Amino acid sequence: MDFSKLYRPSALNSFQFIALTGLLMSAGAHLILYFFVGHLPEGFSWLYVCWMALYLFGTLKNLFGKPDEPHHHHHH
Repeated sequence: MDFSKLYRPSALNSFQFIALTGLLMSAGAHLILYFFVGHLPEGFSWLYVCWMALYLFGTLKNLFGKPDEPHHHHHH
């Protein structure tokens, strides 16, 4: 099993990439809201749960998906 699919940017699939981007953007928004606005919207923390669930789904698909599945779509 290739565990580099968990952290190596070139080995991440779309789900993992979107989840990590969302996680970083949510963390940035969290800091801005906390320090400059003074409060977070109710339920904001659930974003982290959603991003982690999406990352987990992508990881399972990446690790256990069919190796012959095309990872990129090539348009000619």
